[in-house]
Amino acid sequence: MSDIPEKDLEETRAALAPTLEATAAILPWVAKPRVLRFAKPINERWIAGCARLHSAWSTRHEQGGDDLRPSIFALYAIALDTADADCLHLGEALASVADALEHGDPAPRLLAALTATTECFNEIDGLEHVLFGERARHFAQRLESSLAAGNEPRSAVVDRLFASEAGERLERMHDALAALPPDAYALKLEAGELMQQAELLELYGIVHLARQLLQALPTEPGELETPSRRLALLDLLKQLETALLPLAP
Repeated sequence: MSDIPEKDLEETRAALAPTLEATAAILPWVAKPRVLRFAKPINERWIAGCARLHSAWSTRHEQGGDDLRPSIFALYAIALDTADADCLHLGEALASVADALEHGDPAPRLLAALTATTECFNEIDGLEHVLFGERARHFAQRLESSLAAGNEPRSAVVDRLFASEAGERLERMHDALAALPPDAYALKLEAGELMQQAELLELYGIVHLARQLLQALPTEPGELETPSRRLALLDLLKQLETALLPLAP
């Protein structure tokens, strides 16, 4: 038997009654599946298109970026099929970015905006995400404002800071190449970071050299010990050091 007096139980039941009634009222709504805004096939195409764009953008240094423009316009075509205003706005903004990337050196702000956009929309819900409209409007406006801002003036202070940090990366790459056995992972990591930072500062000569270094790294770690491979990598490191000289204090 319960030690709780019957009077207290009745008072508890009375106090909980409104909450229980409210819970019972919303349960049928919770159980109902959310009505889809788009046909399943078109959402599947959108999800695949966003994944393709994310891959094209994130691997542009290694793969050359040949699929970037096609992936953007393929996604734009899907946006047209949705007939959704927010989706169309995002597609148009991305198309403008594709044109800007082909007709000039993109500003760091634009690169950051495109990176954030591809990351945000590379997710499993696609068009059916509860915040899709809000996200689409936000990133479309961010891309457009980044395009309108144009290239920002260079900062000598930022260049010097970059040169200092890049110099430390080159030292670590020299150490990785001189290790026994050579540390291919460290070389790849440092070269990739250097390339990304240089791209944000629009230092495309350094981006090109860092990309060459990445491409020169062998797939098999043992190949780093061959004299010809080491000489080629040392030459690229020397070229990078020379390219950093004008930025140094």
